[in-house]
Amino acid sequence: MGRRPRPLSTRQDLTHSVRLAPDPFTFPIMFSKLATRVAPRVSPRLFSSGGGGGGAGGALLGLAVGAGGAAFYIQSNPDVVDLVPASKVAETEEKFATYWPRNVMMLFGPPGSGKGTQGPKIEAMLGIPQLSTGDMLRAAVKNQTEIGKKAQGIMKAGGLVGDDIVVGIIKDRIAEPDCKFGFILDGFPRTQPQAKALDKMLAEEGACVSKVIELNVPDSILEERICGRWIHKASGASYHVKYAPPKSMKLGADGKPDPASMLDDATSEPLMQRPDDTASALVNRLKEYHRMTKPILKHYQPHGVVGSVNANQEMTKVWADMQANLKSGKN
Repeated sequence: MGRRPRPLSTRQDLTHSVRLAPDPFTFPIMFSKLATRVAPRVSPRLFSSGGGGGGAGGALLGLAVGAGGAAFYIQSNPDVVDLVPASKVAETEEKFATYWPRNVMMLFGPPGSGKGTQGPKIEAMLGIPQLSTGDMLRAAVKNQTEIGKKAQGIMKAGGLVGDDIVVGIIKDRIAEPDCKFGFILDGFPRTQPQAKALDKMLAEEGACVSKVIELNVPDSILEERICGRWIHKASGASYHVKYAPPKSMKLGADGKPDPASMLDDATSEPLMQRPDDTASALVNRLKEYHRMTKPILKHYQPHGVVGSVNANQEMTKVWADMQANLKSGKN
C-alpha cells in the first residue's frame, strides 16, 4: 500500500473540512479535499469505517453524512482505517454530478455592496468557482475559441458583444471540470432578456438557477464606499481609504490620501481608482442598476430561490447572514 496516511492532527482540522460541505450538494467535493489533506502522498481516497465506534483504540474524530444517510467515520488511527480507492471517489462524484442539480448561484447588488468580498468566501466554502463575465470573455478571446473569435471580431469593429455571444461563452466555460457541481455568476445577467437567455441555456442541460442573493445597501451609503476604493490592477487586490487602507497611505494637507502613497501592500506597486468610481459616475450606475438589473430578482422570485442580505452592517454579520441564505430553503 505504500506509506500510511497521516492522520488528522486535531478535531479542529476535521471540523474545518466538514464545513466545506454544509449540505449533501458539496459532499463529494468535501471528501476529495479532505482525503487529499489526510493522505497527500497517495491518490485521493475516502476514509471510512464500517464499525460503530473508534475501534481498536482509534479516536473517532467525527462523522459526516452523505446522500441516502451513508455515514463516513474519520479516525485518527491509520491502522483501523479502511481506504477506498480513488476510483470510488470519482464514482461518487459522478453520481452527484448526474443526479443532483448543479448549484447555479447569482450574486446581486449595487456597486460597492460587497460582491467582491462575499463572492470569494462562497467560492472557498462551497468549492465552486466564481465566474466573472469580463474574465470569461477575455479568456475566450485569448484562447481563440469559436465563440471567442466571434466576440473578438465584434469588439474590433467597435460593436457591443450581444447576449447570445455572452451566453455562448458561459456555456463553454461551465462545461469545464471545475464547474461540474456548480458555479457562481458575477456580472451576469444584467437585464431580464439576459436572464431569460441564460435560463434557456441551462434548461437545455437540465439545470436551472438554484440560488439568487441580493446584497442590500442604501444608495446614500454607497458613495463613501465607492469613492474611497483603490485597486491593484495586476492582482485585483482592493483597498479602501477608510475601511482597508494600504499600509503606505499618507494624508495630504487637505486630509485626503496622497495618490503617490497609495501602494499595494504585497508588491509596493501603485494603486489606481477606476474611472467610474466617482460620485458623478455612481449616480448613473445606480440608476442603471435599479432600472435594468434589480427587476431580475422579480424574475426569479416565483421560483423561491431569491434571498436578501443586509450588507450595511459589520462584515462578520454580513457573512453570517450570507451563510444562512445559502442553506437550502432559507430565503
